[in-house]
Amino acid sequence: MVVGRVVRFDSARGFGFVAPESGGDDVFLHVNDMHVAEEYVRPGVRVEFEIENGERGPKASAVRLASGTEARAAVPFDDSLCDVLGADEFVREVTEVLLTSVPSLTGEQILQARAGLARFAKDHGWTEG
Repeated sequence: MVVGRVVRFDSARGFGFVAPESGGDDVFLHVNDMHVAEEYVRPGVRVEFEIENGERGPKASAVRLASGTEARAAVPFDDSLCDVLGADEFVREVTEVLLTSVPSLTGEQILQARAGLARFAKDHGWTEG
């Protein structure tokens, strides 16, 4: 068994990726190969799995929560406690982060990054409007 952490998992699409703790490339994860309820699989959760050769490369199989995974890590995430930002507020926050993190960005680069991030956030339900 390989131990790793879920990097991302899209429950709407039924797949994601796991990063093995031993290093190397991320491994494809499909909902049909999980031996754990889907609601427990989210970024950061430690899992154990086998690696098989899939049609497009390595894939995880027989995926389950790793031994010793803290109980709180296995509890489904309650997103009702998260703030959902309005689209305008999100764009303001993103602009501030971009300006602070990479002050050499041009205005055009910031506009392009903001637009892409705003679409991404809207598509994932992270913003309203």
